[in-house]
Order: sequence, then structure tokens, then C-alpha cells
Amino acid sequence: MRISELAEATGVPVHTLKYYLREGLLMPGEATSRTRAEYGPQHVERVRLVRALVQHGGVGIAGVRAILDALEAPPPSRHELLGVAHGALPGASREDGTADVDPWARRFVEQLDWGVEGCAPAIARLADAVVQARAAGLPLPDADLARYAQAMRRVAEVDLEVTERATSAAEAMRTVVIGTVLVDPVLLALRRLAQEAESAARSHG
Repeated sequence: MRISELAEATGVPVHTLKYYLREGLLMPGEATSRTRAEYGPQHVERVRLVRALVQHGGVGIAGVRAILDALEAPPPSRHELLGVAHGALPGASREDGTADVDPWARRFVEQLDWGVEGCAPAIARLADAVVQARAAGLPLPDADLARYAQAMRRVAEVDLEVTERATSAAEAMRTVVIGTVLVDPVLLALRRLAQEAESAARSHG
């Protein structure tokens, strides 16, 4: 198919497809002349992936490029794969580049006894998020945070079970990265529905 047909098949404008090509997010098509190229199903799949990451996952171009690189060269170990996948996700590193982590956050995660490394980037993000919430007037006591943590551990069990069904490292990497980016909004929507359900149950109980 020509680039105009690729645009029609994916719902992505031609000028956006050309931008993806310039940025290296979309692999070149097979040249049929000096100014024309043919595109196939793999291009349709790549465009849909990039579009989903940008539109629904909120991933920037640099992040999409990192994710695509990770998908093309996944590590052999599933645990290492998870680390690489997390590193490719948006917000994986702190903008100020500091390695300092709030002592409270380290202590809180240690008390969970999850065996998470003290340098895990998510610990710093947890600290930042809790500080912002508390500064806005939401107490978020440690006891409540621990209950949230246990609920998220159950979510993580589902995540890893889905990943373990992958038949190759490349497929597992794709599942972790795309699943984490695109399932986060699903989890948020489910949380809203669960809040409504729980509120209704308590109101009528």
C-alpha cells in the first residue's frame, strides 16, 4: 500500500506518518521509485502502536523511541526485562536528575518487605506524589498507604501473569511496556467505577 493508503488504514494523517518516518518511529517502506514506497501490515501495526503510546499513553517522542528500541532488543531475563521496560516508560527518571530519595519513602517501602531495591526510581516518584498530596491537604497516613500498596500488589500479580504467558522475550517486553502504559488508564477507570460501586453499597447498607 502507498502512504496515502497507510493513512487511510490507520486513521493517521499523511503528514503525521511522514513525521514518524523522519523521527525513525516508523520504518521506511520498500522503495518502488525515487519518490514512492510500499508499506505493509508491519507498518500498520507500528503506526497503531506509536499512535496508542502518544495519544492514550501520553508518551513523548523520545519516550516512544526508547520503547521501540527496548522492544527490538529485549534482555533475556524476565526480571531484567521488567527493569528495562520500566526505564522506557514516561516519567521513569526524575527531571532534576537527583538520586536522593526521601528517607520516609525508603523506610515505607522497606516496611512493605517487597525486596525492592532502594534505588528504584518509583520510590522517588512515590515520595513526590505523597508530598504533593499531603501538601494539598490530604493526610494519606502510612496505614492507608499500606492498604493501597497491598491492593496494587494484587494488580501486579495479574500484570506478571499476563507477561509470563508471552512465548518470547520480545513479546514479554511488548506486553510489559504497552500493557503498563495503556492499562494504567484502564485501572484508573476501574478505580472510579469501584468507588461508585462501594459508595452505593455503603449508602444502601
